[in-house]
Amino acid sequence: MDAPCCGVWVLETAGPRHTLATRSRSARDVSRRCRCSETPPYPSNEKCWLLKLKTDHGTSNCFVVGSLKMVVGGTTSGKADLCAGEEDWVDSRTVYVGHREPPPGAEAYIPQRYPDNRIVSSKYTFWNFIPKNLFEQFRRIANFYFLIIFLVQLIIDTPTSPVTSGLPLFFVITVTAIKQGYEDWLRHKADNAMNQCPVHFVQHGRLVRKQSRKLRVGDIVMVKEDETFPCDLIFLSSSRADGTCHVTTASLDGESSHKTHYAVQDTKGFHSEEDIDSLHATIECEQPQPDLYKFVGRINVYNDQNDPLVRPLGSENLLLRGATLKNTEKIFGVAIYTGMETKMALNYQSKSQKRSAVEKSMNMFLVVYLCILISKALINTVLKYVWQSEPFRDEPWYNQKTEAERQRNLFLRAFTDFLAFMVLFNYIIPVSMYVTVEMQKFLGSYFITWDEEMFDEEMGEGPLVNTSDLNEELGQVEYVFTDKTGTLTENNMEFKECCVEGHVYVPHAVCNGQVLPDASAIDMIDASPGTSGREREELFFRALCLCHTIQVKDDDEVDGPRKSPDSGKRSAYISSSPDEVALVEGIQRFGFTFLRLKDNYMEMLNRDNDVERFELLEILSFDSVRRRMSVIVKSAAGEIYLFCKGADSSIFPRVIEGKVDQIQSRVERNAVEGLRTLCVAYKRLVPEEYEGICKLLQAAKVALQDRDKKLAEAYEQIETGLILLGATAVEDRLQEKAADTIEALQKAGIKVWVLTGDKMETAAATCYACKLFRRNTQLLEVTTKRLEEQSLHDVLFELSKTVLRCSTSLTRDSFSGLSADMQDYGLIIDGAALSLIMKPREDGSSSNYRELFLDICRNCSAVLCCRMAPLQKAQIVKLIKLSKEHPITLAIGDGANDVSMILEAHVGIGVIGKEGRQAARNSDYAIPKFKHLKKMLLVHGHFYYIRISELVQYFFYKNVCFIFPQFLYQFFCGFSQQTLYDTAYLTLYNISFTSLPILLYSLMEQHVATDMLKRDPALYRDIAKNALLRWRVFIYWTLLGLFDALVFFFGAYFMFENTTVTSNGQVFGNWTFGTLVFTAMVFTVTLKLALDTHYWTWINHFVIWGSLLFYVVFSLLWGGIIWPFLSYQRMYYVFIQMLSSGPAWLAIVLLVTVSLLPDVLKKVLCRQLWPSATERVQRSPSRPAPADAAPSPDRPLLTDPEPRPRRE
Repeated sequence: MDAPCCGVWVLETAGPRHTLATRSRSARDVSRRCRCSETPPYPSNEKCWLLKLKTDHGTSNCFVVGSLKMVVGGTTSGKADLCAGEEDWVDSRTVYVGHREPPPGAEAYIPQRYPDNRIVSSKYTFWNFIPKNLFEQFRRIANFYFLIIFLVQLIIDTPTSPVTSGLPLFFVITVTAIKQGYEDWLRHKADNAMNQCPVHFVQHGRLVRKQSRKLRVGDIVMVKEDETFPCDLIFLSSSRADGTCHVTTASLDGESSHKTHYAVQDTKGFHSEEDIDSLHATIECEQPQPDLYKFVGRINVYNDQNDPLVRPLGSENLLLRGATLKNTEKIFGVAIYTGMETKMALNYQSKSQKRSAVEKSMNMFLVVYLCILISKALINTVLKYVWQSEPFRDEPWYNQKTEAERQRNLFLRAFTDFLAFMVLFNYIIPVSMYVTVEMQKFLGSYFITWDEEMFDEEMGEGPLVNTSDLNEELGQVEYVFTDKTGTLTENNMEFKECCVEGHVYVPHAVCNGQVLPDASAIDMIDASPGTSGREREELFFRALCLCHTIQVKDDDEVDGPRKSPDSGKRSAYISSSPDEVALVEGIQRFGFTFLRLKDNYMEMLNRDNDVERFELLEILSFDSVRRRMSVIVKSAAGEIYLFCKGADSSIFPRVIEGKVDQIQSRVERNAVEGLRTLCVAYKRLVPEEYEGICKLLQAAKVALQDRDKKLAEAYEQIETGLILLGATAVEDRLQEKAADTIEALQKAGIKVWVLTGDKMETAAATCYACKLFRRNTQLLEVTTKRLEEQSLHDVLFELSKTVLRCSTSLTRDSFSGLSADMQDYGLIIDGAALSLIMKPREDGSSSNYRELFLDICRNCSAVLCCRMAPLQKAQIVKLIKLSKEHPITLAIGDGANDVSMILEAHVGIGVIGKEGRQAARNSDYAIPKFKHLKKMLLVHGHFYYIRISELVQYFFYKNVCFIFPQFLYQFFCGFSQQTLYDTAYLTLYNISFTSLPILLYSLMEQHVATDMLKRDPALYRDIAKNALLRWRVFIYWTLLGLFDALVFFFGAYFMFENTTVTSNGQVFGNWTFGTLVFTAMVFTVTLKLALDTHYWTWINHFVIWGSLLFYVVFSLLWGGIIWPFLSYQRMYYVFIQMLSSGPAWLAIVLLVTVSLLPDVLKKVLCRQLWPSATERVQRSPSRPAPADAAPSPDRPLLTDPEPRPRRE
């Protein structure tokens, strides 16, 4: 499409053309300058603008040149080189409120089509279910492989019936299809219930009721109290006079607290259907995107004036589908995103699939067995033609070939024989293993949810399993990355003290005007020095009363002035941040009480019980980058203040006045004690200065592109030249048994890293409290402060020498930890230093400091990463995950800022905490408290891994036992592809005879008692690094299967080679021989599992002995009845005749005993000579608790208050 950049194009399209006529002013609002290098076909003094409009058929482009309108309709395909940087364009949409066209001359009415309001969460329809489901299932390599085998059996003459492959495959496909079809039917039911629920919308000045699915973008909707919003709405007006409403978003993010949303300032007075129908406005907003907490748009309200009123729209004006209206009689809103474009629907998309280490091992083993299968088929094909090179073998007198068979191409015959052998030996690849593994994971996941010890009575919450695919990965964790606030700590803030102008105030130190004995060094409020000190003190408390986003619950509001806190009445505050609530509740004890925010006025009760009113002019919202928030308020006297509070690192650089040194020393002291600190500052604004701020903020707020960036720049300009007032300290207590849990994880050989956004001193104090750092731990720092004195290169090399010098002499002891004379290191790094480490070197070389940093970390017992942004947390996890050892990582957190690292880690665990449920929703597992991580890993993870590793190895073992005699049999039947076993046995071996015992084992087995696993975390080391699925163990199981197969085949062969075995002198035929081998095999593999079972219940007994009984009963029935639907009766009376022979009974007993003997001997010798920690525990299950074990649940595991953690 070669055309000048600034010209007129008409694109051919299947859809309708869209035209646009607009004035340059409107274009300038929603477009950007076109940088064109060619000579424009219009006067050079005119400006060129490019518009992009989203239509139902694609993206339409319009170029506006001054007053000249040039129109492009249709659909662009690919990336046309229209303007440099066009790919950075962010599409926006225009919504016409109530479908009313804009006034003539304002801007053109562009008819746009959007999806209706139907929600479709189902995958299938009635017509596409079968083809789509089959396509998805046959994308699995095992299913596709068995389909090919089945088709080969249908096409060519193969030794086994197509039923032997087709029936198991049909069973697997059918069961999976029924399960997925049922799940999708439930989704269809839920969709229909949602799409058909009634909704009220405004049409021609009156309310009309219709189904939710018929809503369209632009419709004005009325929602009543306790109803859910039917689509994403812009909040226009409310029954409340102040234009607010309260909503709960429990179905979206799990948060049950009430959130306050605000109506558009110019429409909040429209309370009736007639008023709202007269509204003339258009909304410009971003195209749908899934972020629940972000929205950028603006509304143009047309009055009688020519120019519309332009107001910014943000997330506080957006009501999301699925949220519920609370404490508000009714609201009006206009639909902007409907159906599958709502934010709720966009969040339906599943997370990326995680695969466990066991699944990867299983796939590698399958490849090995596939190679073995192909080798077997090739060997037999070659040997067949070597055997048939003698004419009397190729064409014996009793089996003459036809002329057509003689003329057949040799290579075609060889290929057909190769395929026939592939079919004959294909059972070495166990299709039923996939089904068994899926069932084991699905059913096994219920053991976590049913665990009563992991249920939290206080919260009324138990653990959740969001994916069962990673159960066994819980037993392989090598690194745990944990958040601090709300994960290690309770996120239950308690106000401890504040420092104003260097004077410290402790609420508990003052009791009815008397100084308590422990408060002798505390400055009393009334003793604040001087008039200016008193003024600063009151400003400080007013700042804390006003600088927040707290809402007061309606139920707790009283008529008239709010009672004094001394009278026992406490406000019920709602806030997204527990810090804010703790501060506002804390300063009530000093006589300042926040009452309410009403009609944009903040009311507070001062120390004299007088109500003060401040007009709220602006809120400069908190964000994790700035780490501060501000409010601009106007007092009754007309004075304008900017109050700012935030982290010390973000406040101190902006302060020009105040007692910085005294306050900073107090902040550092509180941080060392583990308290969370905030600094408070202010500045007075003159009216002219405030007007400039208003213009700056308004320009940033109405921007459709880069609004967040422009707001951040505006905040940076505004929050300068501050006067420091003081600082606050709140305590966030450690969670119950957090120290016990970390100690147990370290004894289990798991490294624990703390990743937090808090300041270094606070985080380090918490790490000492939870025993991540010990008293004798030598702390190594890679922080911004140190990098100001030394270069990054020097710091890293210095630390590397320090830790590596010690590591050369380290030895690992699996049980006792590090000896007392070993130096214990802990590393502290902050976000800024991490950014430098992750950045490539300036010389352009691909190498950087990452490997050096990783070497240091490997030799530290614990690592603390502070001042971390959410993305940096994910970077740390990814750095460790992709290191050369490829360790299994686990991330645990409770807030939205932890989601990125939870998704990045191999296993993500969300704590159901007070920062909402974003972490729990995005995690693989969710637990109520951090302490439950101990049992989840050390008990559940241990059991899951033991069970599934045995399941995988056992499946391959029993299939080697099954198919290798078939391979040996070919040497005795002229490589004629004759089967050793009957078709029924081939089909049912993996489906019926040997499937239930291993499934029950993989669900019930407990090789060590649960209490012992909790008491002795070092047992977790025995299964570390995929110990039970290593190649050595895999080869042992395979060789054991080969040995057993040799015993079955040659034992039966030599025992009955020249022997009369029945009383009437008859000898066994080939079917009796095969049945004897099969019987010995079924008993051997089942008894092998019984020998491996440590935890016997009546269910195990029933399934193991019941499976053997079922085999015997089936064989008696199968061989004792003439089946009318079979064309052959080759098994008739075979099994009964075999059992009537005494030597056959003897053979079965001997073969089973000889087959099991090597495994039993190996177990006995290994347990006696080289026992593992687990085997030592199994030999003495009744041993008393070790001296360092907890005598009660309330005491820590170790009696030594500061034991050393293990170093890897």
